[in-house]
Amino acid sequence: MDSFKVSGVMQDIGMRARAAAEELACASAERKRDALTGAAQAVRDQRQTILDANAEDMAYGAAKGLAPAMLDRLWLNEDRVCAIVGGLCVVADQRDPVGEVIAEWDMPSGLNIRRVRTPLGVIGVIYESRPNVTADAGALCLKSGNAVILRGGSESFHSSGAIHACLQLGLKQAGLPLDAIQLVPTRDRAAVSDMLRMVEYIDVIVPRGGKGLVGLVQREARVPVFAHLEGICHVYADGDADLEKARAVVLNAKTRRTGICGSAECLLIDRAFHARHGAVLIDDLLAAGVEVRAEGELAQIPGTVEARADDFGKEFLDMIIAVKLVDGVDSAIAHIRRYGSSHTEAILTQNDATAERFFQRLDSAILLRNASTQFADGGEFGMGAEIGIATGKMHARGPVGAEQLTSFKYLVTGDGSIRV
Repeated sequence: MDSFKVSGVMQDIGMRARAAAEELACASAERKRDALTGAAQAVRDQRQTILDANAEDMAYGAAKGLAPAMLDRLWLNEDRVCAIVGGLCVVADQRDPVGEVIAEWDMPSGLNIRRVRTPLGVIGVIYESRPNVTADAGALCLKSGNAVILRGGSESFHSSGAIHACLQLGLKQAGLPLDAIQLVPTRDRAAVSDMLRMVEYIDVIVPRGGKGLVGLVQREARVPVFAHLEGICHVYADGDADLEKARAVVLNAKTRRTGICGSAECLLIDRAFHARHGAVLIDDLLAAGVEVRAEGELAQIPGTVEARADDFGKEFLDMIIAVKLVDGVDSAIAHIRRYGSSHTEAILTQNDATAERFFQRLDSAILLRNASTQFADGGEFGMGAEIGIATGKMHARGPVGAEQLTSFKYLVTGDGSIRV
């Protein structure tokens, strides 16, 4: 598709999304819920079609030379399709945020003022690999009364199309405009450039993918962006950590799924912990098949690889982790401030004061105590799904669910009130 034709297609998509957003903003909570439950049933019914489409995408991704972590993000099986169904159902059953009164007060002038939630309008979501984002983003935007334009990665083209068809079926059954959830029908990269410039149609762009994609969006977008930087997640094992809890959390944080943004990429070990317990955390990682890139004296542990300077502050998305000794919580905080991406950090400690210091002095979107960084997920936060983990500080932060996809307006009621 030539660039001129792509631009025409995108303009048409934008106009239709804007019209759908105006209708969707007034749609009842019941109709939106019906659309989502219908979509969930369609995914359940069409799961083999979705899996067949995903097989095509996996073959395309392998031929393209995608890294194992990216192929894992792309891959769907019965369990992952069931998780898509579950996510749609959870979002369907959530409280509808649109119209919620955030605050209300009366003024001496006689005015009653309410601040109420309202949709953002049209949201553009640009994502790589993960076909489940099609369902997550579509569901959350619908729940929050927003129209959405989805631009999935070229590698997930068929899977995303099959899931999108189920979302459309749900909209149709509920009598909502099909243009409320649109999927860009081309792999052409020109579509991304067009989306980033469509200020007259798109109210916010949400990028979900690797550093390259997010950087491109942040550099070139004229539309406001919900920042979603790479997940350089740290785990700090404090001197007062419980050994068995620490062993379980560190292994889970790194190895449960290495290709997600909540996977731990750096382990910081307090010297007091190391003096008390030795190399147990590193030995556990090595036994699980993780390549441990260690600094300083830790590099003398058999099986480790000496870390390079650029291994700290790096998102591996693989069975690789950087490890370093630190002198207490303040040293860990300083390291995270220097190398982190403001995504997710965890502290392992039984000391309340140390945990509180870690929580107060770090400003990442998600901070955890004695829990795996793999919990950095909207579903685990009770949101059913997420569009991404926002690491910026404006509007949305952390898991972006339906509530985070709303703004607010003021409804002011008087009684023939005039200002003197």
